Amino acid sequence: MYIPKIYKSEDLTLMKEIISENGFALLISNEEKLAATHSMFLLNETADGFYLETHISKANFQAKFLKDGDNVLCDFLGAHSYISSSWYDHKNVSTWNYEAVQIRGKVRLMNDGELYRHLEKLTSKYEKIQKCPMLVANMGTEYVREQMQGAFGINIIPEEVHIVSKLSQNRDEKNKESIISNLKETGNPHSIKIAEKMQNI
Repeated sequence: MYIPKIYKSEDLTLMKEIISENGFALLISNEEKLAATHSMFLLNETADGFYLETHISKANFQAKFLKDGDNVLCDFLGAHSYISSSWYDHKNVSTWNYEAVQIRGKVRLMNDGELYRHLEKLTSKYEKIQKCPMLVANMGTEYVREQMQGAFGINIIPEEVHIVSKLSQNRDEKNKESIISNLKETGNPHSIKIAEKMQNI
């Protein structure tokens, strides 16, 4: 991912926020042929950094070829919004403001125990906010292990982390305020979030 210096971020807190809030992301590989799968990711912090975990269907093309040590790219898109050139006080081009993370890393396949814990954590994250949460513990070990037979668990050990936060840093204050105002008027949740982000830089 090309990131102009003005938009490049080293903020690992922002990285964690983007991944946590946008965990349904792309797992991209190039074994045999270029392939990409939308899958659910979790970020795990460790004493010396972090790693990602996800799972895909065993019937998936990628599951048939991915092995320990293979390189993958994980692509996370955060808040984003169209920026109209009509919002400027001068002639310019329209653009898109956005935040995103790309992580290149190496595959380490999960064993059954890791896959079980992965499914527990993943289910808890999205079920705990439901009115009647259906957690893995409620499903019964036998049922969960039966369902696991169709899942292919993957850990990704990061080697490169790229964070972009493009929030009109190249505009003067007058034009930034105009962009923020117009973003809020759209009523779009992503646009409003971008406006809020712009106000905090």
